[in-house]
Amino acid sequence: MDVKIAHSWKSKLTPEFEKPYFLQLIEFVKQEYKTQTVYPPGKEIFRAFDCSDFSDVKVVIIGQDPYHGPGQANGLCFSVREGVRNPPSLVNIFKEIKQDLGKPIPTSGDLERWATQGVLLLNATLTVRASSPGSHQNKGWEVFTDAVIKKISDEKENVVFLLWGAYAQKKGEIIDRNKHLVLASAHPSPFSADRGFFGSKHFSKTNDYLKRKGIAEIEW
Repeated sequence: MDVKIAHSWKSKLTPEFEKPYFLQLIEFVKQEYKTQTVYPPGKEIFRAFDCSDFSDVKVVIIGQDPYHGPGQANGLCFSVREGVRNPPSLVNIFKEIKQDLGKPIPTSGDLERWATQGVLLLNATLTVRASSPGSHQNKGWEVFTDAVIKKISDEKENVVFLLWGAYAQKKGEIIDRNKHLVLASAHPSPFSADRGFFGSKHFSKTNDYLKRKGIAEIEW
């Protein structure tokens, strides 16, 4: 089947697109978009891949679900559209960057500026029904995104994986820690950020590692 995804990823993931689970997933997603309000807009489902070519990926941040409120989700985990109020987790991410790197808190919560530098902002589930968090879980997306993580782990070296919260950490168990840097902490949600996300210094640690490996640092 023809999945509209960036060419560099299509060549890596075509075998996945032909598996029965993925064909069933696409049928489910198509039906949901026809009959329900679903986020993000269809053309942005694979935006994380469109913004970061496979060869350019140097950091992976794993989220869970897209935002389920109107106009928020834009295909990049933790990111919102220009002009949309920053959700609490993103506010805390920006607070940690300020504390860690001394950078001012940005006005825009659109993280495309990270994605185009090689930060893959990957949600475990790439679609969600409006006002219904978790509604597209266990339909096949997690199998697909596990395959993406494994492909990066197997075929690349010196990638930094940021695993925030128990869900991301479990998903990251397939990463080869001999080839990559894995940084884990509490989730940036207000419910858990003060239990280890604040003060984790993941952003400076990421850049220190990239610098040591001779890879361009991220302008966070």
